[in-house]
Amino acid sequence: MSDISPVEAQAMAPARDYLTRGTASYRRASLALFLSGFSTFSLLYCVQPLLPVFASEFAVSPAESSLALSLSTGFLAIAIVCAAAVSEGLGRRSLMSISLIGASLLTIAAAFSPDWHLLLVLRGMQGFVLGGVPAVAMAYLAEEIDPKGLGATMGLYVGGTAFGGMSGRVLTGIFAEYLSWRPAMALMGTIGLAAAIGFILLLPASRNFVRRSGFDPRFHLRAWIGHLRNPALPVVFAIAFLAMGSFVTIYNYAGFRLVAPPYELTQTELGLIFTVYMFGIGASSIGGILGDRFGHFAVLLTGLAVTAAGSAMTLSASLPVIILGIIVLTSGFFMSHSIASGLVGKLAKDTKGHASSLYMLAYYVGSSVMGSAGGWFFSAEGWSAVVFFTLAMLACAFAAAYAARRFSSVRG
Repeated sequence: MSDISPVEAQAMAPARDYLTRGTASYRRASLALFLSGFSTFSLLYCVQPLLPVFASEFAVSPAESSLALSLSTGFLAIAIVCAAAVSEGLGRRSLMSISLIGASLLTIAAAFSPDWHLLLVLRGMQGFVLGGVPAVAMAYLAEEIDPKGLGATMGLYVGGTAFGGMSGRVLTGIFAEYLSWRPAMALMGTIGLAAAIGFILLLPASRNFVRRSGFDPRFHLRAWIGHLRNPALPVVFAIAFLAMGSFVTIYNYAGFRLVAPPYELTQTELGLIFTVYMFGIGASSIGGILGDRFGHFAVLLTGLAVTAAGSAMTLSASLPVIILGIIVLTSGFFMSHSIASGLVGKLAKDTKGHASSLYMLAYYVGSSVMGSAGGWFFSAEGWSAVVFFTLAMLACAFAAAYAARRFSSVRG
């Protein structure tokens, strides 16, 4: 009887049955992962334009109304770490399918919530359930897609997350204006459910994943520690923390600036700014393709530089230049994110789901911690302080990217 573990057997396998670019299976997987990203982030962010409505409907403060979003993202960050361990036994495809269906149904249930506290419970549950998608999707791609085409597919997945984040905010606002918030949430849940069904029908079964029976906490702990001991991976995790922190900081506080004089944008006009996420969709896909062709670290450094340039442009007093700066920042961020997330799968030697979970944990902690910290700078010194704060984070991310390239065996 062999003493070789399933993970070791997978690592020692002479060849893998990858999904290669140009095949029907590759196209199905790419579209399925796009739908998973769309469903996840449209459901996650659909409540953001509804926060003022919640404050009025349930007689809560603005800070309390924000819990409808922050609870979901907080539980999502926790669940991402757990999801990697669960997927080792349940399987990547099965866990993602359960997560997408469950989150869609919870969104529909939240639309019928009779009181505020039940709504918060449902939103927290939804965030936890959604944790089964982001890290596991990255692991699936790293395991199943031919490395030569991984960047393009990862870019398409990240593009789906961008499209979902935009759609969740913009569509819910439009639906709520004409139908009220409850039908708006129910419609978003239904759209998410349709995307989830499409994902299940399209995604090919795993070919290179070895299911691990039972649950061994020591195995998972060793896997996470092993990735933290990889000299390149923790630096890539730092990039996720800093880049997402800078991106969210700009988006969190740009609204406060633009609704005030001299701009005085309406809530509808402000909401339409989220349509610049369309540029993120294109940039993430283009970034992945360029990374496959010219080198991932070269494109990562370029993306971070573009993000910094966009942030600096928002210092202008001209509204068109500010909006252009947000477009440039969005494009640079999604280019950087698609490359960095793809690098995790390339740098992790095995247990790629665990590595992806650490990346996404850093990503969402950066969003929460640095996004909140940006508010102190805004209150203290205004918009210029927010921009300099983001530029400092991006400078650190740029240095981290150089360090990751030095520590990495990945070419480019």
